[in-house]
Amino acid sequence: MGVSLKDVAQRAGVSIKTVSNVVNNYQHVTPKMRAKVQQAIDELGYRPNLTARHLRKGRTGIIALAVPEFGNPYFAELAGAVVDAAARHDYTVLVDHTAGLREKELLVSQGFRSHVIDGLILSPIHLETEDLMARTETAPLVLLGEREYEAPYDHIAIDNVAAARTAVRHLVEQGHRRIAFVGSRTGRERQPAHLRLRGWREELAASGIEPDESLVVVTDGYGREDGAAAMAALLDRGVRPTAVFAYNDLIAVGAMRTATERGLGIPGDIAFVGFDDIEESSYGATTLTTIAPDKEAIARLAVDSLVERLSGQAVEPRRRRPGYRLVVRESTSAERPAGPGSR
Repeated sequence: MGVSLKDVAQRAGVSIKTVSNVVNNYQHVTPKMRAKVQQAIDELGYRPNLTARHLRKGRTGIIALAVPEFGNPYFAELAGAVVDAAARHDYTVLVDHTAGLREKELLVSQGFRSHVIDGLILSPIHLETEDLMARTETAPLVLLGEREYEAPYDHIAIDNVAAARTAVRHLVEQGHRRIAFVGSRTGRERQPAHLRLRGWREELAASGIEPDESLVVVTDGYGREDGAAAMAALLDRGVRPTAVFAYNDLIAVGAMRTATERGLGIPGDIAFVGFDDIEESSYGATTLTTIAPDKEAIARLAVDSLVERLSGQAVEPRRRRPGYRLVVRESTSAERPAGPGSR
């Protein structure tokens, strides 16, 4: 038989209610009493029955996280942060993969597996506001990602335009004027790529530089191969930027590979800034300067928002903005050789 609250109460010489208050981390317990109960818990090896606790509240103790692709390290790192954040609330995370397909995003958002989860954290790519407005599933939903929606759900996303401006400003401050944007997308104006492109345009204009649309390169996807192909296409057209701001780190890594194969020095001939600060950015032959979203804050805010919804605390849907920072590494930090047209 497992150790019960009654066993802990008898060892500590307190009531079962007091033990329950300590286990559930209620505030109104004196430090002395908390230490006494905790000592009994440690001595007996008591572990709370989380399943029973959730069932008493009519819940499963499981929340779902649905992301578009497991192959992108950003989502893998974010998933790890969500699991850690959920554990602090005694929740288990079921991770789902939508492959960035609209039909799968609709499936999970409309309540697929709703019988086994208490709520959903979703990072959509193709869902529209109308899709979310038509949702009939009652389980709480929290949105991740930088796409903008006018729907009554909590949405956790950094300010993409401001973050992009920070990246471009860093390059401008180093003297660059021919700055390419690699990773643009066609279609909906509220996609993250459009927001980052908007930041590219705004910061160049604010710096007195006319944005050169010939330096904007559309990619089919968001991977290394897309960045490599885009950089090759740019150079094959005879277009030679002195710096590249990439939609994400994977595109930047691929573009850097092409630049190196073409005999260009980084950052001496061409500088690069990425976005996401995936682990790979710190370990390449040339480490990558990048925008680092606060993944831990994104995960914490998402889980906290979901838990608040489940407990009935939150009322109005909120747009919450985690922070970000520019991490300067070798792809922009080395001294560039002086000379005509070098920047």
